[in-house]
Amino acid sequence: MHSTPPSMTASLDNIDWIDTEAAESWSMSRPLAAFRFVVVLMLAALFWKWSFFLAADYVYSTWPLADDFFPGWLQSITTLRIGFFGGISALAFAVVTPTAKVRRTGCLIGFACITVLVWHQGSHNDMTFATAWWASLWAFWMSSGLVKLDELTADQRPAYERILIRRAAWLSRLIVSMILLGGAVGKWTDEYWSGQVFYEIYFFDRDYWVFNWLRANFDAETVRDIATWYSRKAVVVETLGGLFIWLLPPRHAAALGVLIFASIALLSNLLLFSVLLTMIGLASVGWFTVGTEDVSRND
Repeated sequence: MHSTPPSMTASLDNIDWIDTEAAESWSMSRPLAAFRFVVVLMLAALFWKWSFFLAADYVYSTWPLADDFFPGWLQSITTLRIGFFGGISALAFAVVTPTAKVRRTGCLIGFACITVLVWHQGSHNDMTFATAWWASLWAFWMSSGLVKLDELTADQRPAYERILIRRAAWLSRLIVSMILLGGAVGKWTDEYWSGQVFYEIYFFDRDYWVFNWLRANFDAETVRDIATWYSRKAVVVETLGGLFIWLLPPRHAAALGVLIFASIALLSNLLLFSVLLTMIGLASVGWFTVGTEDVSRND
């Protein structure tokens, strides 16, 4: 066995990154880090289907639709564009600004713009904006907590940071559970339980690696059976996740939520990340609570 040279030992002793005080001096609080993580993933989700949105914008402006259910301003392509670009601009500014009150204002504007998108005739039925709406609501709530955190003294901040991040994780778990349960309720039908819906959408002729591999390696009858059990798995997992994720400890809920949402997209259609990256961000908030277990969820 070789001994470590004295010069190397001295160098290791002087490395700054193993200094506990230096690590503790990191300026970004847990709540701010969680906020930025969620909003960045939400922005990534909004841009995920960029080519689709460009095509949809062209179609909508070239062959406008008119539905009397929507008022004129919620049929306008101009309103749709302002809602989309205004929302992402405001949220992007909220991520980078160091000023807490300006961050909250950016989140409020972003939330208002995404609210327009979930109301608008051209975007109300896109789940990308539905999940972004809940995440932007969470972001506005979190940014308000960060304003309060910014107003506290240095002695008061550590305790409030722990309370805020635990509350943020609990709220994110509620949203995650609600989205999962909503998706499950929509699948509580004979068509989903039999696998017919998933078979026609994905298994029959969808050009995606999972389904291409299944069709290449199994006969049609077996693929149809696999579709049935895949569909039933989806119904059961989303139902159980919706009912119980909000009750789990933060880190366990985070791991399960990320696993569920990532697997849905990876095993079905990568374009689903336009919906699910937002949910992955919200689910991940529980990981930011590591080391705060001594703080009660009800504090």
